[in-house]
Amino acid sequence: MREASLQFLERLINTPSPSGHEARGQRVWLDYVAPFADETFSDAYGNTVAVLNKGGSPRLMLAAHADEISMVVNFISEEGYVYVRKMGGVDPAITKAQRVVIQSRGGPVKGVVGNVAPHLMKADPERKAPKIEDLFVDIGARNRKEAEKLIRVGDPITLTDQFELLRNGLAVARAFDNRVGTFAVAEALRQLSEEKGKLQAEVMAVSNIMEEVGLLGARQIAYTLKPDVALVVDVTHATDYPTVSQQQHGDVKIGRGPTLTHGGCNHPEVVARLEAVAKGRKIKLQHEAMSGSSGTDTDVIFWTRGGIPSALISLPDRYMHSPVEVVSLDDLEQIPPLLAGFARSLKKGEEFKVRI
Repeated sequence: MREASLQFLERLINTPSPSGHEARGQRVWLDYVAPFADETFSDAYGNTVAVLNKGGSPRLMLAAHADEISMVVNFISEEGYVYVRKMGGVDPAITKAQRVVIQSRGGPVKGVVGNVAPHLMKADPERKAPKIEDLFVDIGARNRKEAEKLIRVGDPITLTDQFELLRNGLAVARAFDNRVGTFAVAEALRQLSEEKGKLQAEVMAVSNIMEEVGLLGARQIAYTLKPDVALVVDVTHATDYPTVSQQQHGDVKIGRGPTLTHGGCNHPEVVARLEAVAKGRKIKLQHEAMSGSSGTDTDVIFWTRGGIPSALISLPDRYMHSPVEVVSLDDLEQIPPLLAGFARSLKKGEEFKVRI
């Protein structure tokens, strides 16, 4: 991977961006894309947009969500322990005994999620998986009064796990879901800016907010931008490790390229164009089927304003919604040229409609 791109990816991943508190990560993203865009802007809630070839046709939106799953301070006990609520799909069972940072208004406050030692649990042979209300954070405060000088109810809480390279092109971090998507969108814009004269479409690169808590930012920005076509980038579950049923969840392997999803919100003509672009550029693709919904921003973008032709491109991700998500940088590098190739394939005024 290009060194400047890898540095951007690492900084983007390591910058805390809890749902509803994405501003720091959005600043990192905007600073990177600004040199490649005709204009950049953000809206009232922090969705960010970079526009290339403004006034072109059709209007293409490349979108990914910036937020990560997290927790939030819900209650502080008299002893100074912090009880939490979750923001997004946090698994309480793997959150115990983790180091965390409370992103307070006064600055980061370190803490740990408490965990009772096994020696003290021998009398309870039928231990059940913890619920989110069972978790508590120890910040080292002597009491509630001392804790409240540092934090307050509503402060978001993130895990401390950072980006690291493994081997064979793999990397590990918390929150690859879905900063890898916003990275891919930014890199596609960079690649398109190098050949802007060949571009007929207007390209609107979007890093949107609050996907993990209800696909909220995508609804806002899709309504505002009124795109003619949209491509969404997210992660998907890799199913190439022990105990995962491929019969139930599909055959998705790390290192075999990004996936295209078929059915539902994925417009067949947009999907077909992506397949043609991938074939022409020798980009490896995997395939996924969906039934009722994709669980991504594509679900809300495609029905905005009467229907925006949309498609979902996903990066295989092992151990999603955990502190140790694992992805292939080789897979990731194939997404920006796929997005850019689709943008370059668009002819002036082109529309996507189901053939009847």
